[in-house]
Amino acid sequence: MPPPHDAPSAAELVTAVREFLEHDVLPGLEGRTRFHALVAMNTLAIVEREIRLGAGQAAEHDARLKDLGYQDDAALAAAIRAGDLDARHAELKSALAAAVRDKLLVSNPAYLDE
Repeated sequence: MPPPHDAPSAAELVTAVREFLEHDVLPGLEGRTRFHALVAMNTLAIVEREIRLGAGQAAEHDARLKDLGYQDDAALAAAIRAGDLDARHAELKSALAAAVRDKLLVSNPAYLDE
């Protein structure tokens, strides 16, 4: 953990809370409260994955945008709407598929198994 923060890291804290809910709280719950605990656990799992993967994914996304010749998502979207990338269909499809894959790796990796 780099200064100025000490251990545990934010990722470790989130994991500890999620595991506490999963192992100590959830077994004693039922109904609406159990459902909300499951939602909270899922939310914490998403945060864990974003902390772990986010910086690398952001760098890769920026590189894909740069390779396509755009500075940000808004400029890319405008170019797509204008048809500026019609001749680069395969390259665009690959970049967009990678972006969607990265989003799913954070939000719900189970969708990638289907």
